[in-house]
Amino acid sequence: MRRVCLTLPTHRACTGTIAAIAEEATYGAREFGVEVHLLILDSSPAPVLAEHRQAVAALVASPGVTVHHLDEDEQRAFLREVLDRSVGASASASADRLLELMLPSRVSYGACTNRAFLIAQALGCTSVHRRDSDSRYQYVDGEPVFPLHQELTSLGQRADDVRKSATRSKLPPGSADRRVAVAGGSFVGEMSVDVAEIRDLDPDTYGELVGLSLPEGYPEIWRKHLIDASFRGAGTDSFDGDRTALAPISPTQVDMCNIGFDHELYSRVPLPPAPDTIGTDYFLLHLAHNARLPGLRHNRHIVNFHTEERRTDAGFLAYQVRFTKFLLATAYLNTVYARTTAAGEALLDTEGHIKASVVAGFVRDSVDLDGTEPVHRLDVIEGAYRRLGGRYTTVADTLADRRPRLLDEARDDMADFALLMDHWEALTGASAEAGLAVTG
Repeated sequence: MRRVCLTLPTHRACTGTIAAIAEEATYGAREFGVEVHLLILDSSPAPVLAEHRQAVAALVASPGVTVHHLDEDEQRAFLREVLDRSVGASASASADRLLELMLPSRVSYGACTNRAFLIAQALGCTSVHRRDSDSRYQYVDGEPVFPLHQELTSLGQRADDVRKSATRSKLPPGSADRRVAVAGGSFVGEMSVDVAEIRDLDPDTYGELVGLSLPEGYPEIWRKHLIDASFRGAGTDSFDGDRTALAPISPTQVDMCNIGFDHELYSRVPLPPAPDTIGTDYFLLHLAHNARLPGLRHNRHIVNFHTEERRTDAGFLAYQVRFTKFLLATAYLNTVYARTTAAGEALLDTEGHIKASVVAGFVRDSVDLDGTEPVHRLDVIEGAYRRLGGRYTTVADTLADRRPRLLDEARDDMADFALLMDHWEALTGASAEAGLAVTG
């Protein structure tokens, strides 16, 4: 029986989301006859973790659904076993460094998803489907609209077979026999990145900041369009029936709270484990798009909202620093994306799989980026926050205080990513051998 992993990484209270995603797991098992492993990776503080334990215990058992609720100690034990198998118990320094990248002490959007990838391998799953704690499902006629429907319909299937049911298709020549690597939708509701207030306060400053996330070379009219569309998702459109597009998916058209990956992609290349940095977990989306791998984009959009924690002074500051680190990271990532775009289908082997060693080389080369570009970016970012004034002045002061550290981390994060890539296929293989002994 086909096994799939529906995962919810979290570090904050989300009992409502746990109940909702369990419904989605039940739907997938019932409607598609698959074995759904609902994987909750919990990095929450002890009181919240206890609430989550109660929420999981209250879930009604459902045929075809197995729930795994793993706290950080349980995740660490699994990773230790995998590292011992792949790196070797004698190479303790290397294993310790990889463990730190896989389970850092700080928030990492890439690392939590990487852990889901490894555990999915251990469970024998053929795909990973990620949701987030700050999202909900749309409802139509009292029934939830589950993205898992489109993900299970397409992932891992021959693109030519999926084309028969897709609303639109624009497959690159020669890709009809390739498997669908990514299936995703976007979101409706609040912006995915908490910059709406900046846009309202000063549209020019907003454009300057968001523009830093874009690659160079776009004509000005296109840059303005992309800036306006960034982080907006699908706006406010409500679901009114399924519409799908079969084509390589642009990362700007989907969201990581509403995404599914085939194992042939994530078993070869991980996500950047950069801590306290939003947006870097979109790396596989860029890679799949630039390699021209088939994807299915759907309109079963998730409802996004911002948690109360993000609205506190501490939460606001932490998030703006993560946004800054993303803008610094893109100085390096955009050089990688430029090379993967130029390589195109040359990134694939004869079986249509990503050549991980080639991508790792691009990432490693990016570490040698001329340091003047990140410095210039940080100057622009700090100046923009100072112009905004008010509570944004505190952000600017924080960036000034952390300036050397921020610049060093942006470079070192890419070196760490290259290191993880060097070991990744050994880690995924060791995970499949280890299995998952700990269940929650």
